[in-house]
Amino acid sequence: MIYLVRHGQTVFNAEGRLQGHVDSPLTELGRDQARQAGAALARLTEGGAGWRIISSPLGRAQDTAEAIRQALGAPAIETDDRLIELSWGEWDGRLRADLKAQHPEAFGETGWAFTAPIGESFEAARARLGGWLGALPPEPERRIIAVSHGVSGRILRGVYANLPRAETLAQAVPQDATFRLSGGAIERLDF
Repeated sequence: MIYLVRHGQTVFNAEGRLQGHVDSPLTELGRDQARQAGAALARLTEGGAGWRIISSPLGRAQDTAEAIRQALGAPAIETDDRLIELSWGEWDGRLRADLKAQHPEAFGETGWAFTAPIGESFEAARARLGGWLGALPPEPERRIIAVSHGVSGRILRGVYANLPRAETLAQAVPQDATFRLSGGAIERLDF
């Protein structure tokens, strides 16, 4: 089983900026969301004994994972670069509204641009996240709490459920919920 959590709200989220590999700190709401995630996961995992916490290396995910670690009393957070957010290349840190005005064709129906200059492609992100998923112990031995990001979390869920691209990108990316990936099914659990 995997509990997949998106980091709490950041300053860039609140400003409408693409973050990618650029980091920004959690807002007060984001810190509260991280604490709520920890409390919810402590209940869902019955205290967290035997569960691994694996996080993206970016600060916003690490800060969220730390709040979860504290709630579970877990000894450590593992970091895995494959859980990092999609890189938007030259667009990392830019305002989404400005980019849509300058490159309306790039955002298409889903609102996600995989054509950013020197950005990561959907296929590359899917392969990266599929590699992470494939390296985990098989179910039912899998007991993982993964802390990742909006687009990477969408793609990871898409890989897990073998969803087509459009359906993968249409999934919600809440910062106040976790997704339970178990037995081939995905279940959203709101905090």
